[in-house]
Amino acid sequence: MNTTILTIDDDPAITDLLSVILRANGFDVLIANSGEDGVRTAKEKSPQVVILDLMMPDMDGWQVCKAVRGFTSAPILILSALDDPSVVASILDAGADDYLVKPVPSAVLVAHLNKLTRRTGALDHRIHDNPSLHPSTRPLST
Repeated sequence: MNTTILTIDDDPAITDLLSVILRANGFDVLIANSGEDGVRTAKEKSPQVVILDLMMPDMDGWQVCKAVRGFTSAPILILSALDDPSVVASILDAGADDYLVKPVPSAVLVAHLNKLTRRTGALDHRIHDNPSLHPSTRPLST
C-alpha cells in the first residue's frame, strides 16, 4: 500500500511536476488546483499527507489548512515561495506540520515527506511492500 499525497496548488505546472517527482518515489498522488477542491478532495479521499501552497486566489493556504485540520490529523507540509519567519510561524500555528520554501530539491522534499509519514506509520507499509524504494531505511539484518 503506497502513501497517498494530496498536492494543493493553484498552478497546474507545480502540481504536475510534484506528481511526477512523487510517483517516481513510490507515492500515490492526488491533485487539487484550488483551495476548495483541495478541502473537498482531502475530505473524500483521506490522503496520508497534504502538500499545500499558501498563495491561492479562492481560499488561501491558511484557510485550507484550518479547514483540513478540522477533520483530519494527516500531516500538512507547506510548500511556498514565501520565505518570511513570521509567515512560517503563522501557518505552523494554524495547524501545518512542516514548511519548505520553493524551489526545493526533490530529495529534500521526499525526505520531509518520509519524516512526516514515519509519524503516521504510512512509510513502514510502503517500505514493507517494496523495500527497494528506500534501501537505506530497511532494518538491519541480524
